[in-house]
Amino acid sequence: MAAPPTPLVFKVSRREPVLITPSEPTPHELKPLSDIDDQDGLRVQIPLICFYPYDPSMQRRDPVKVIKEALAKTLVFYYPFAGRLREGPKRKLLVECTGEGILFIEADGDVTLEQFGDVLYPPIPCLEELLFDVPGSGGMINCPLLLIQVCLLCMFLA
Repeated sequence: MAAPPTPLVFKVSRREPVLITPSEPTPHELKPLSDIDDQDGLRVQIPLICFYPYDPSMQRRDPVKVIKEALAKTLVFYYPFAGRLREGPKRKLLVECTGEGILFIEADGDVTLEQFGDVLYPPIPCLEELLFDVPGSGGMINCPLLLIQVCLLCMFLA
C-alpha cells in the first residue's frame, strides 16, 4: 500500500488590505436586488480560487499593479460592485452604489504552482492559507462586495 501524500506546507505573507475605487466618478444610486437574490439562503460569501501559471509576456511588468489598475477601470462600468449592500424595509436588499471600492490584498507565497500537483481540483490543499478573511469583511450588510487577493507564488525558471 502506498504511503499517503505528504501534506503541502507553505507560508503566505500579505500586505495590508486596501480599497480599490473606480478610476472615474460613478453614479450614487440605490439598486434593489431581485426577490431571487434577496433570499436568506443566498446571503453568503462564496470563495473562489483561480490559479494562473507564469506568463513570459508579463516579464518586467508587476502583475499586482496591472490587476489593480484593471480593477479600477472595470469598476467604472460595473460600479455597483464598488458599493455596499444595505437592508431596507422587510429585509429587502439593496446595493447602494457608493464608489467606496472593493478590498484588495497583495500576497506572496513560498510555494510553486507545480507543488500543488498536476490537477488543481477541490479540495485544494491549504485553502485556508491561500484565502484570507479580512476582519470585519465577513458580513453581507455594509461590507465590500468583493475581496480579491493576488498571491504571487515562487516560480522555477528554466
